[in-house]
Amino acid sequence: MLAAMPDSAPSPLSAGGPSPRDGGDACPGTLRLHRADDGALARVRVPGGVLSADRADALLAVARRFGDGELHLTSRGNVQLRGLDAECGGGPAELLGAAGLLPSVAHERARNIMASPLAGLDGSPSVSRWSSELDGLVCGSAAAAALSGRFLFALDAGLGDVDALGADVTLIAEGGGCLLRVGAADEVFRLPAADGPRAALLAAEAFLRAARDSGAWRVKDLPDDVRAALVRTIGASVGPVVRRPRPRTAKAPAPGPVTAPPESGTTATAAATVTAISVGVPLGRLAPAQWRLLTETARRYGNELRLTPWRGIVIPGPFGRTGQAGPTGQTSRSGHAAEALGTLATAGLITGPDSPWTGVGACIGHPGCAKSLSDVRAEAGAAVGPVGRLPVYWSGCERRCGHPHGEWIDVVVTPEGHRISHVRGEHRDPRAAVRDDPAALAAAVAEARA
Repeated sequence: MLAAMPDSAPSPLSAGGPSPRDGGDACPGTLRLHRADDGALARVRVPGGVLSADRADALLAVARRFGDGELHLTSRGNVQLRGLDAECGGGPAELLGAAGLLPSVAHERARNIMASPLAGLDGSPSVSRWSSELDGLVCGSAAAAALSGRFLFALDAGLGDVDALGADVTLIAEGGGCLLRVGAADEVFRLPAADGPRAALLAAEAFLRAARDSGAWRVKDLPDDVRAALVRTIGASVGPVVRRPRPRTAKAPAPGPVTAPPESGTTATAAATVTAISVGVPLGRLAPAQWRLLTETARRYGNELRLTPWRGIVIPGPFGRTGQAGPTGQTSRSGHAAEALGTLATAGLITGPDSPWTGVGACIGHPGCAKSLSDVRAEAGAAVGPVGRLPVYWSGCERRCGHPHGEWIDVVVTPEGHRISHVRGEHRDPRAAVRDDPAALAAAVAEARA
């Protein structure tokens, strides 16, 4: 049984460093909306990224009744609704609450829980029990209501996919048990799988105590000595320590194993049973017809959609064995999966790794954001070309909202033009600067990605 963790020794903020809380936690939620140039914005937390078809219907109903009708996927597997009327009041929250998407008013922005989207579908362990239990523990903790909208939990099925994304507290399935990682530390703590969600909550509560003096929103914002003390405090209460470097998200000259997001297409077990189909969403934006099609597909096969941190959607099956023929020669369930992917591709979704949209991302840009210097979504679409080795992310200003992790090509609009850089973790290698020439910009991005 895990014991409550003692307070970490308080420590002043590093000399001269501003508190991350000085500007306030501006992360939007369902109740606290963000004012954007295209209307108010709501962010709906979807712990583990898992939606039933009925809850997906409820999200679309809110988007159409109160917003612009579109649904935007975030880099944490959540959903944003844009273009909301500033006078919509509590209408969205009422509908989302009735659908079970708002179980706690006090904790609605603290329910940031990412999970491996293929967990339990590709031979890896399921983390669904962890997700539901951790969400319940967070909502039941008075202290956890103070977590910022930026604090992030990750539940990794042992694949390394979400472990690579820089969460504050990560649980990793391993050998029937689990590992607990705090921040980016290479040292992880081994404990029984059943104790994982409780340990994750206790680690988050310990972070809040450690952050009282510094005002940090996230583990990485803590002063170095406070962060080290926090890890020691958690380790003393959790279990034995082992060394496991955090995975990387692309090939780069750095330690640690390499991992990647799931490819679009079908997922099958070693026995050739198709267990899921996966699609990517260009720029994370779904029109109502696309969302309805995804929801109808989920309802037909397994009644579940899993939103991924890479702005994609996994629909679990079952879809039968690859190549299996029906008793009268009709299309097998695996054939149904191919048919579904074909329909989704016709609707404009990414259904295979050869799509030119693979690895292309962008912030909302102009005109949705007042700070953006350009319509980067239109520019990204105009520059789409051959699939590159590296992902590319377009940002309308230096804030780089929603940018990826690991290694990528960074395109940022500045008053002087578009600056293109190769990013590897904390290292940035400037590659080019292009001004007012769409053809040259597309060529420079393609060259950088290759």
